[in-house]
Amino acid sequence: MKQNVGNWDRVIRIIVGVVLLLAGLYYQTLWGLIGIIPLLTGLIRVCPLYYPMGLNSNKDSTKK
Repeated sequence: MKQNVGNWDRVIRIIVGVVLLLAGLYYQTLWGLIGIIPLLTGLIRVCPLYYPMGLNSNKDSTKK
């Protein structure tokens, strides 16, 4: 899959993912597991929801 998550988008996703996971641990709830989604999409730099919407925040992929 082509990378479609840019640098700032990636940083924000990783931070939000970690915060959600830590909040889930702190409040002892399974809702914190939702943080896995932005964390993984930030780490692998691919967002499956961007494809159908035609979005791409990765400026490096548009130069090629």
